[in-house]
Amino acid sequence: MNNKLLIIGGVAAGMSAASKARRIDSELEITAITDDQYVSYAGCGLPYFIGGKIPEQAQLIARRPEDFAQQNISVKTRVRARLIRPEQKCVVTENLETGQLSEESYDRLLVCTGARPYIPSLEAINLEGIFVLRTIHDSLAIKAYMHQHIPKRALIVGGGYIGLEMVENLLEYGCEVILLERSSHLLPNMDEDMALILTSYLQSRGVEVRTSENLTGFAGDSRVREAFTDKGSLPVDFVLLSMGVVPNSELAAAAGVELGIRNAIRVNDKMESNLPGIYAAGDCATTKHLVSGQEVYIPMGTTANKQGKVAGENAAGGSARFAGVLGTGIARAMEMELSRTGLCENECRQLGIDFISRRVKSRTAAHYCPVSGEIHVKILAEKPSGHILGAQIVGFAGAAKRIDMLATAITMRATVESLIDMDLAYSPPFSPVWDPVLVALNQF
Repeated sequence: MNNKLLIIGGVAAGMSAASKARRIDSELEITAITDDQYVSYAGCGLPYFIGGKIPEQAQLIARRPEDFAQQNISVKTRVRARLIRPEQKCVVTENLETGQLSEESYDRLLVCTGARPYIPSLEAINLEGIFVLRTIHDSLAIKAYMHQHIPKRALIVGGGYIGLEMVENLLEYGCEVILLERSSHLLPNMDEDMALILTSYLQSRGVEVRTSENLTGFAGDSRVREAFTDKGSLPVDFVLLSMGVVPNSELAAAAGVELGIRNAIRVNDKMESNLPGIYAAGDCATTKHLVSGQEVYIPMGTTANKQGKVAGENAAGGSARFAGVLGTGIARAMEMELSRTGLCENECRQLGIDFISRRVKSRTAAHYCPVSGEIHVKILAEKPSGHILGAQIVGFAGAAKRIDMLATAITMRATVESLIDMDLAYSPPFSPVWDPVLVALNQF
């Protein structure tokens, strides 16, 4: 086994890989380079840091370079990879503080360059007051702007998880919030009937929801004052672009690494690229969907950690495999909880899968308990086999984490029939006698 592993990128995938590689091989020389000053932090907590629910930035920091040094892992911050030379097995790097170029040699290379927010090319897109949210730096800039300019009318472009989580945190600043989504409904990876429950709730809380509407540009003086869509104009003084992400795959592609769906780096289940000795993991890499079997790009922090662990083990001489994902996701919009896993109806239709779906409305606890909240559960099953294909949950008071039960069922290739008599825990503060998931299953 060759003895030097170089990792480009930190955070979830890169540092999970470094830690796992060290556990596999105590003698391996491991170096990670990142262009950021923060190497390991909780990116999913950024909306709540902005809203003040997480009071200190330091609470988001998981580990620092000196923590990794204790594992004999060298972390070089503010260093950017500029060029990969596979033939020479080296990476040309730039020190962002001094501008100095150097070369880092490797025996095995792991690319964990992550993804960046999608920013459309629109009129006046660079006005002050228009933000993305991906890094700690982004969150600090947003907080500073909110305190300095005290915006009153905020526009969130994109009805996905981050956009929804930012709704409640912008409301904390006393903003009027407009949520703009170009698809026909919020949460495009869920079915419209489930998303409409969320829409009604947001509207009841004073959020203006605009769907099937495309952003076309902005106007202002030094700061943003107006947003334009294909349906008119909106006065705004704060904008968050939450329109998805783009994999940072250009560095790898320039070196001859093959790209797959959405221009993410194509990897096999051992996280190997097409070039010998070069691996990739995290938000820059593809994976496989466990239901459809197709190559997909679904960037999630959980996936990045798991892929990084597999890549690190294999780069250190192991033989681990990453099975794939279900696209399981969970979020909160004020008190409402949302989750999904597997396939939704539109995805089944696109794949030509014959399916049946059932949706029920129930309670998260016994109706007489103060903690009881409304819950909507939707389950999709294949015809005629009965295999669970997907599930979605919208509700309150502990509703959403029930998705894990259904994600487990899909992973185990369970059928409706095999699940309807599950012996689930019951106590009035936690569930009705018939858990909502069992109620849904018994509708098939």
